[in-house]
Formats: sequence, C-alpha cells, structure tokens
Amino acid sequence: MERFDPDGTAILPDYPRSPLHAVFVGVMRLKLEARGLQLIRQATRCIRRYDVHELILTDETAAPGRAVDAVAYLGFVEFLSGGIMAVGDQVLSESLSVGEIGGYDDTHMPNHQNIIIRAARRLSGAELGIRLGQRVDFLPRVT
Repeated sequence: MERFDPDGTAILPDYPRSPLHAVFVGVMRLKLEARGLQLIRQATRCIRRYDVHELILTDETAAPGRAVDAVAYLGFVEFLSGGIMAVGDQVLSESLSVGEIGGYDDTHMPNHQNIIIRAARRLSGAELGIRLGQRVDFLPRVT
C-alpha cells in the first residue's frame, strides 16, 4: 500500500526494485500544447510482462497529482518483464537518457496507462529517431 505525506504527496519507495525493460511497438510524432492530462496521486505502478503502455514526454513540472498540458508522444512500448515503476526512475533508450518518470495518467485505463516522462526537451518519438523494436529501460532511482 502506498503512503502519503500529510500534504498528500506520495512517498517514493526506498526498497530495492528490479529494472524494467520494454521495446517500442509504435512510434508517434504528435505534439500537443493543451492535452489536459491529470496525473494520479500514486507514485508507483505495477507493470506486468507483455503489458503495452504509452510513453509521453513533457518539459513541464510533472509530479503525482499535477496537471500536464504540453506533451510530445514517444510511442507505445511492450514490457519484456514485470515489476514496479516509480516516479523518479530513469528512462534510457540505447543508453541515452530520455528523462525520468514524472507520473501516470489513467485516461485510457484499463486499455493502457499513460506514463509521463519529464525531460529537458519535449520531442516526439519520431523527432528522437526512435525505431520499432528499439529497447527502452526503466532504472530505479538510487536512494
């Protein structure tokens, strides 16, 4: 069960977790300025092997419970292993830093989770040169 500070902020996990690995099964090029994503309060999500989820980049301050408007869509990924993802986890693709997990939006659940990634630059999957089958790794933050 997830715990929260008195102000309602999710407390990030401080226990060992395995990295998660996925591959791109869809690459997107869409960018929006007023998407209106409402990130859920929870800072962690369980990911099942073979789940397909959507990766979305933002250069806004994405955090549990906040709204995000300016987004760029990376694409859809299929997870190769199950595990636990948390806000602050590093996202790498081909050893290059994509950003870090900022939160999650449930708009399309139970079909798929929107996984929001904080990044310095808001670029789409096509702009980043992502290819189908390209691997992406989610590495737990070190505490």
